[in-house]
Amino acid sequence: MAEKQTKHVSKEKIEAVKKIADAMKSAKTVMLVSIKNLPSNQLQKIKKDLRGKASMQVAKKSALVRAVDATGIKELDEMKKHIQEDCALLISNDDAFGLSGWFAENRNPIGAKEGQIAESDITIEEGPTELVPGPVISELGALGLAIMVEDGKITIRKSKVAVKKGEKVSGAASSIFQKLGIKPFMIGITPLVFYDGSSKKVFVGIKVNKKEMLNEVLSAHAKAVGFAVNVAYPTQATIGMLLAKANAHHAALIKLSNKTQ
Repeated sequence: MAEKQTKHVSKEKIEAVKKIADAMKSAKTVMLVSIKNLPSNQLQKIKKDLRGKASMQVAKKSALVRAVDATGIKELDEMKKHIQEDCALLISNDDAFGLSGWFAENRNPIGAKEGQIAESDITIEEGPTELVPGPVISELGALGLAIMVEDGKITIRKSKVAVKKGEKVSGAASSIFQKLGIKPFMIGITPLVFYDGSSKKVFVGIKVNKKEMLNEVLSAHAKAVGFAVNVAYPTQATIGMLLAKANAHHAALIKLSNKTQ
């Protein structure tokens, strides 16, 4: 019976895995990120911009799994479940949420391809275009767009959602987006999961969007102030409103009293 052949792993690959594992063991943050569909030039730029913040290790799925195993940190086993093709490891002593926020700010708009799922409603806004009348008129009409011709150029008369959130981008929509210069998708590094060396825990589902977070905070603040005014709870933010409300009630009572006299 023939002996089972063992796969030979070069000394260089073993050393590379060991180096990654050693770096992971001493890091504050180990983050698994997706680099799927990321152009090579953009990846290289991001790696350059990350210097001083983090090092990025791009390797095959099997190498990343071996590196995680080589750390001997049992909590990192959870991370292995999320390792897939087109992934990279980010090793840093910076805060994971700060890094995630940096990634969110360093994404670039790209065009839509047929079959892509819309992450939000994709709207074609009203207004003039650089398109001239021709076959494109029927293409715009197929998407239900109301148009007119002004000074030899096509104008969109009314904004319209061409692809709703969760729907696939059709070939017709993709073609029109390209002609109108609409780039509805964002591309960049996507954080998937990270290990916090201080707490020895793995966190999944990282999503940091500073603009959305600010809007949520402002909305929560407005609701809190409104509630505080309704229950007459005095604070620095509500005292002016409470006095104005009391003055309005006082004026209303005087007016009502005068009517009943």
